[in-house]
Amino acid sequence: MKKITLLFCLFSTSVIFSQQTHFNKEALQDKLVNLDGTSITFAEVLKNHANKPVLLDIWASWCKDCIAGFPDLKNLQKKHKDVDYVFLSLDKDLDRWKAGIKKYDLKGDHYYISSGWKGPLCSSIDLDWIPRYILINADGSIQVYKAITTSDNQLKNNL
Repeated sequence: MKKITLLFCLFSTSVIFSQQTHFNKEALQDKLVNLDGTSITFAEVLKNHANKPVLLDIWASWCKDCIAGFPDLKNLQKKHKDVDYVFLSLDKDLDRWKAGIKKYDLKGDHYYISSGWKGPLCSSIDLDWIPRYILINADGSIQVYKAITTSDNQLKNNL
């Protein structure tokens, strides 16, 4: 009986800590907003970066941890020029989002998650903290599912 309980606990733990390798249908169909105000699906964003590694940075201009992480992120950008950087904002409104991009001089592609924290994209990735970094392989699969700093060992080792 003890062996069965131990096996069950190990299996449960591995399921809890397993990472997604692809985004679900609902996340892919979530609508984002471009800097020019037009709507685009998350799937279209990913398609625009097909065949390249992509680092998603989910952030907001009001997020102290996000702001504190920008210098390290900029160092990553200098070191890993082959990676596309895509910023997904959870700001409260479009004006604050655009002001944050300018204020922090963020280089990359920028989108506003209009559905917010509880929308299909954020819900599907179990978003519980920002910043959140997700590394996507050139083949489109998720290589690093959950990093909250750019110094995360899994993130650094896979870049």
